[in-house]
Amino acid sequence: MSESQDLMVLKSDRYMKKLCGEISERCVGSKGNIKATGFFAEKLSSFGFDVEMPRFHCFDWHDHGANLKVNGQSFEVFTCPYSVGSELTGELCTIASLEQLKQVDGTGKIALLKDEIAREQLMPKNFPFYNPQEHQEIISLLESKGFNGIISATGVNLEIAGGIYPFPLIEDGDFNLPAVYMKDVEGERLSAYDGQEVNMEVRAERIPSEGCNVVARKGDHKAPRLVFLAHLDCKQGTPGAIDNASGIVTLLLLGELLADFKGPLQVEITAINGEDYYSNPGEQLYLETIKDRFPEILLAINIDGVGYINSKTAFSLYNLPPGLQETVKEVFSGFNGIIEGASWYQGDHSLFLQKQIPALALTSEQMEKILKVAHTEADRPDLVDCSMLAEVAIALSKLVKALSNE
Repeated sequence: MSESQDLMVLKSDRYMKKLCGEISERCVGSKGNIKATGFFAEKLSSFGFDVEMPRFHCFDWHDHGANLKVNGQSFEVFTCPYSVGSELTGELCTIASLEQLKQVDGTGKIALLKDEIAREQLMPKNFPFYNPQEHQEIISLLESKGFNGIISATGVNLEIAGGIYPFPLIEDGDFNLPAVYMKDVEGERLSAYDGQEVNMEVRAERIPSEGCNVVARKGDHKAPRLVFLAHLDCKQGTPGAIDNASGIVTLLLLGELLADFKGPLQVEITAINGEDYYSNPGEQLYLETIKDRFPEILLAINIDGVGYINSKTAFSLYNLPPGLQETVKEVFSGFNGIIEGASWYQGDHSLFLQKQIPALALTSEQMEKILKVAHTEADRPDLVDCSMLAEVAIALSKLVKALSNE
């Protein structure tokens, strides 16, 4: 490893400690998120980039716990993210399927959703990118049938909810019924009290706030554009090291490597804010901002989940014309720690795929291990190999030079 690369590894370690320690919470709307976006903007500006910070309205959410009692028995429950707070009572109504939900009268009752109806996390009702009809129907029925509150009993859903057990069935700031969740085994115990009165308390609050993206650009604004992006936010209660401080750190290293860039392309480095927030506000704002400028983009590169220890970096390509594909593969072939991996679509590169824009995604080869720690307290900096972040940043800087014919 060269002296300059050693220095990059040290900087990478400092940035990780800043984002996951000193700042800690980076969930949208939080004070930590505001500090993180300010830090990223300041660093990119110091590297000679023109920086914009377009803002959006959101709310910070504080959870102070939840209680559930039936017939003097207490049950362990967790507050569904973004739930409203309330203290309520009602008859327990156990529901195991959509068909059963259609038939029940929920007036004044508290629903317990379990088994089939609780197998996968429901998409927020106003989520614009992916929203199955069945999810929409479940949410609509829960809201229209007069329920006082919602309990869900869940297991594990790695693909959508990460490694959380149990996972919150409802994670939606536009859903205004108080909602809690519990382990599936706890739900089985609770269902024995079907028809009895439930006492439920949710101590949570929504606090109006603001968030922003950070968009840093360098080069001729009329030239074809290379877009590098990573999401800056993380789930509440997690340090968010692999998901996705490592991506943000890689962008910071890349920005410094491109401090003297004067090539014929425009380079854009964006910290997008909202991938782990229920409504993806940063993604929606970004799409609205560039809606007339998609044809300018030569290639969009999303960095999410890179640097996992004892794992190589995996790249995947989408919609690349042959010449561009060949250039990318040739550049990456010079790095032992970077290999071609499987395609995946649960990331911000999907923003460009829907417009048929060439895209490149970078993550860690062992994605299944990342999914087990994502969105949990276990997602800590000791899972990140900072030398890999330096390698990715160097590889991407070489790609910029190759595409600029430097």
